[in-house]
Amino acid sequence: MKKNNFDADYRIGNFSIGDGGLTVIAGPCSLESLDLGMEVARTLKGLCTARGVPYIFKASFDKANRTSISSWRGPGVEKGLEQLARIKNELGVPLATDIHESWQAKPAAQVVDVIQIPAFLCRQTDLLTAAAKTGKILNIKKAQFLAPEDMVNVADKCREAGNARVLLCERGTTAGYHQLIVDMCSLVTMRALGYPVVFDATHSVQRPGALGGASGGVRAMALPLARAAAAAGIDALFVETHPEPDRAKSDGPNMIPLVEMGGFLDQVLAIHKARVGDASE
Repeated sequence: MKKNNFDADYRIGNFSIGDGGLTVIAGPCSLESLDLGMEVARTLKGLCTARGVPYIFKASFDKANRTSISSWRGPGVEKGLEQLARIKNELGVPLATDIHESWQAKPAAQVVDVIQIPAFLCRQTDLLTAAAKTGKILNIKKAQFLAPEDMVNVADKCREAGNARVLLCERGTTAGYHQLIVDMCSLVTMRALGYPVVFDATHSVQRPGALGGASGGVRAMALPLARAAAAAGIDALFVETHPEPDRAKSDGPNMIPLVEMGGFLDQVLAIHKARVGDASE
């Protein structure tokens, strides 16, 4: 199999992001409870292990960018990181979580393997610098208002802070009120900048603020977009999933039911494997 040639170390345990395989980053939007986190992580680890693909559990300890002041935000930094640590230690899965303020970088880095920068905050220099200085892999989501080629400036800030372990993530572009579109050319453009690319299948089908006090979404469109992204070429797939999305405390309309994740992964992986096979011939 043809190996990619990025100039940074993307190893986590016994696998490396960007080596020609497809890494799955998945979990609930927020860590609603330890039991929920354990259920989702255990299920997804099993699905990914059976399919021979690396898995990283994702959940947020604090959703600071909710639509409404009254929306659920999560268990908070201290409790949330304690729960994430238990999931990691008991199930043996790597972790990803997002941070919203610079001071959160250091405590998060003591627990997680990947620090995620939300799209709204990807140009915040102090946040990027603090995250970069932890030395962790950074999954930086492209803002809905940025062109893909502009992400080179975002990555350069991290490099300047001493960390080139950057992943660039596509999650849709604003196309009018309450509407996002995905330009698959964005994945090709960002990968040409010299970094592995991630496709966020579920946030790309959000309808920001469409429910008034909350964001809407069309989860049925997540799989078609994920298939298209796999055909374009991605190094990791980001998906939010929940046992009962319609009862989730955040991002329910765009999350994939946990019971459907096996079939979801099978379709995306089939396209990914076909593309990699063609590229290696």
